[in-house]
Formats: sequence, structure tokens, C-alpha cells
Amino acid sequence: MAWQPGPGFDPYGAQPGMQPVMQPGMQPGAQRSMPQAPVGPNNPLNDVFYGAGSGILGTYLGNSKDYVQSNVSRYLATHDIQYYFQVTDQYVKNKLKVVLCPFLHKGHWTRIAEQVAGGLKYKPPRHDINAPDLYLPLMAFATYIMLCGFTLGQMGNFKPDVMSGLVTKATLAWFLETILLKSLGWVLGTVDAPTLDIVAYGGYSFIGVSLSVFAHVFSTYAYHITWIYTSLCMASFLVRTMKRLLFAEARRYDRDSTRHHYLLLLIAAAQFPLFYWLVHVR
Repeated sequence: MAWQPGPGFDPYGAQPGMQPVMQPGMQPGAQRSMPQAPVGPNNPLNDVFYGAGSGILGTYLGNSKDYVQSNVSRYLATHDIQYYFQVTDQYVKNKLKVVLCPFLHKGHWTRIAEQVAGGLKYKPPRHDINAPDLYLPLMAFATYIMLCGFTLGQMGNFKPDVMSGLVTKATLAWFLETILLKSLGWVLGTVDAPTLDIVAYGGYSFIGVSLSVFAHVFSTYAYHITWIYTSLCMASFLVRTMKRLLFAEARRYDRDSTRHHYLLLLIAAAQFPLFYWLVHVR
């Protein structure tokens, strides 16, 4: 019958009824233990990973944080983002009237400037109807996407991949509009309008586009009428705005320049195919 280990069995110590076997060089009372990998603070691998590794990681994160903070601070110093969101309910109503009915705007198109330390500074949108803002363009952009999704649902063509394509198309259209307006300043020389101003002016297109998509829900006839009207309104709005940038704020160009008129006409004409591309939802 084979021997079975009983309670208290210790393979490396004394066993019941047996004398411990002494190994050569082993002192009485000493016990053998299983060899273990060195752990704890005395392990040289720990020094590498927890010491040098943490130092390198800390240096990298510290440098990255300083880089991001310095660049963000520099960008915010040159681009006052909050300026473009200082709007009121009254400003929003009046701005919608100007964009959708520029022919009825009886006031001036120049911006209101105030004297501050270091020069002139334009008043924010809540104090000036002609100041650009980013609140309306972003809201109109989101409204356009939602209306397109609703229209596709009415047609039975709503799909997630189609919606992602609409977002891409709208973003690309906004980018192209911005490049077109910015190029006018580059061609004419030294019209140095802030980039966010140009982005805001290009984003106002989505107000008319959203209205056209909304009209498409009711009838095709209303859709075509609204598309033509809103394209014409946006063309008029941008022409008058760019005239102000060229002649009132730049103050360097001859009002009778033929090149100016052709470029402004190009901007106006570009609104019709751009609007048609955006409002054409399938």
C-alpha cells in the first residue's frame, strides 16, 4: 500500500514520524525554500521601468503639455473665439433678416469700430448687426444635417452611411466657400481679414440651404423657388460684405476697378451651383 501524505505534510520540512534529512552544508533548523524571481525595489528591472521609464514618460508628457498650452494660448491670443459667440436673441433675428432679405436692409453695411489701446477694435455681434458670428453658421449646419436626414427618411433612403456622406459634403462645401472668399483677398493683394471672419461669412450659406431643404418637404415647386431665392440672397449678402471688406476696411482699392467687379460677380455666380449641390438630397 502506497504512503499518502497526511495533514501537516511539509515536503521541505519535518514530517510526522520522520527525521529531517540534513543536506551537506545545511545548518540545523534551516529550511529549504523554492527559488523565486527577485521582486520589489531591489530588482534591477524595477529600477529601469519604474525609475528611468517614469522619468522619460514624465519628461515626454511635460514637454507635450507645454507645447499644447503654448500653441493653444498663442492661437487664442490671435483668434478671440468668444468674440464670435457673443450674440443675443435680437441679434439672431436681425441677422437672419439680413441674410435672407439683404435687399430690405436699409442700414449701412460697415462694422462699428471703437478706439482701444493699440488701435481700433470692432464691436462684437451683440452690438453690431454687421459683425460676423459663428453661432448662426454652426446652428444652420446642424439644422441642415437634421433636415436632410428627415428628408431621406420621407423618401425611404435613410442610412447611416448616407448621413456620414452628407456631413462630409456639407463640410467640404463650407471649406470651398471659405477658400473662395479668402482667395479674393489673396488675388487683390492685402485684404487681411481674419480667417474666422471668412469662415463665418461662408457658413451663412447653410441658413438658405436649410430653408430650401425644408421647402422640399412640402413640394418640388416650393423647393425650386426657395433654392433660387436663397441663392440670390446669399449672393447679394456676400457681394455687399466683400465690398465692405475691400473698400471700407481695406481702404486701398479703386472702387471702379474692373477686376473687383468680375471677382465679386464670380462669388455671386458660385452660390447657385453650390446651393444646388447642397440642397440636392437623395
